[in-house]
Amino acid sequence: MAFGKLKSKYFPKDFTWGVATSAYQTEGAWKADGKGLSIWDEFTNDRKFKNGNGNIATDFYAQYKEDIQLIKTLNLKAFRFSISWTRIFPEGVGQPNQAGVDFYHKVIDYCHKKDIEPWITLYHWDLPMALEEKGGWTNREILDWFSYYVDFCTKEYGSKVKNWIVLNEPMSFVGLGYFMGYHAPGRKGLKDFLSAAHHTTLCQAHGGRIVRRNIPEAYIGTTFSCSVVSPKNFWPRHIKAARRMDALLNRFFIEPALGLGYPTDVIPGLNRIEKYFQAGDEELLKFDFDFIGIQYYFRIIAQFSLLPPILFANEIPASKRNVKTSPLGMEIYPKGLMKMLKQFNKYKNVKDIYVTELGVCFDEKLIGGKLEDDNRVKYYKKTFKICRRAIIKGIRLRGVFLWTLVDNFEWADGIKPRFGIVYNNFRTQKRTIKKSGYWIQEFLKK
Repeated sequence: MAFGKLKSKYFPKDFTWGVATSAYQTEGAWKADGKGLSIWDEFTNDRKFKNGNGNIATDFYAQYKEDIQLIKTLNLKAFRFSISWTRIFPEGVGQPNQAGVDFYHKVIDYCHKKDIEPWITLYHWDLPMALEEKGGWTNREILDWFSYYVDFCTKEYGSKVKNWIVLNEPMSFVGLGYFMGYHAPGRKGLKDFLSAAHHTTLCQAHGGRIVRRNIPEAYIGTTFSCSVVSPKNFWPRHIKAARRMDALLNRFFIEPALGLGYPTDVIPGLNRIEKYFQAGDEELLKFDFDFIGIQYYFRIIAQFSLLPPILFANEIPASKRNVKTSPLGMEIYPKGLMKMLKQFNKYKNVKDIYVTELGVCFDEKLIGGKLEDDNRVKYYKKTFKICRRAIIKGIRLRGVFLWTLVDNFEWADGIKPRFGIVYNNFRTQKRTIKKSGYWIQEFLKK
C-alpha cells in the first residue's frame, strides 16, 4: 500500500487514536492555587540547571479548553494526560488541595463534553519534593505514600474515567533520575538505583491493585520505554553486551509484573537488588495488567565495556555511526517499532498492547505562511504502516497515542526540542497547527 493511500479505515474500528501529554511538561502554574513543589520544580529552578524550567510550560492549566478543542479538531479520540501529584497533595500526603482536585475534574468534564476519552497517567515523573526529602523512591515508605495518592485519585475520578495508567516509563525516571543524575532528582549511583527500582516495581503492581479495588471495571495498564538494542558486531562479547542492555532497558520492569522476576539470568549482578526485598515481595511485584503501553523512540548500538560495572556494556552514540538522527542526537529508526511490538507480544501474560507514546523531534520551517514539517509526516506514515502490519501479523495492538499535541518542555532538554503536531510560541503561548497535524486530521477523517 502506498503511503499516500494509508487511512485509518484500514485499522480495526475500535482502534484507539489519541495524543499523550504530561503534567509537568504542559501545565505550568507551578505555584498556583495551592500546588506544592515537585522534584522537577526544584531541579529546573536550580541556578545550575541551564535549560529553563516548566514554570509556565505550555500554560495548559489556563488553556486546557483550547488544547482539548485542538484534539477534537484533529479528529483524535483519546487524550492521555497525567495528574500532578503535588497539585492534589502539595506535601505528597495529608489534606487534598481542593483547587487542584477541581482542575482535573474540569479537564475530564471538558473531554467528555468534546467526546474525547480521558486516559489518566497517575505518575509521570513529578514526585512531591516533600517526599524526595524523605528519600523519595529509595524509601520503602513510598509504597504507603503512593497508595494514599492512588487511592484518592481513583475514588475521586473513577466514576468518570475508565482508562488508567499507573506509571510512565519507570526505567527512564529511575535510571536517569537515581543512577545517572541527568533527570530530577539528580541522584547518582547503583545503591540509589537498585532501591528506587525495586520500590518502583512494587508500586507499579500495588497501584494496579488499588485501581482494580476502587474501580472494578477499570481498564488498567502501565507503560514502558523501550529501545531496539543491536550489537556493534557479531563478536560474542558485543552480542552478550547487547543482551544485557536489552535486559536492563526492555525487560527489567515488565518481567517482575508478569511473575518472571528481575532478569538476573542475563545480568547476574542485579541479584544485589535482593538486598531491598522483604518477605512476600516476589508476589507483591505481580499484577495482571489489562494492557501495557510501549514507548519507542530510537535504536541503541551496544558494545562490551568494563564500565559501568554489572552491565559491562555501553552505547555507541548515534553521532559516531553515520545514521540519521533527530536534533536530540537520537537515531531515527522507525522500523524498530515492529521489533519491539513483536518482543513484548511474545509474553504470554500480556493482553492488549498500546503504543502509548509515538513521536519524533524535528525542526519545522515556515513556508508560505504554513508550518511545514515533512519529516514528521514521513515518520508517522512509516510507523502507522508498521502498526497496520503488526495487527495483520496477529500482534495485539489496540491503539496509538502520539507524542505530543503541542510542543512542550522536554525535561532536561528544555523547550528547544519540538515533538508536537501543533507549534507553540513559548513567548505568546499561541498554538499553530503544523503540516503533520493537518495530515493527522486528514488521516483520521471518516
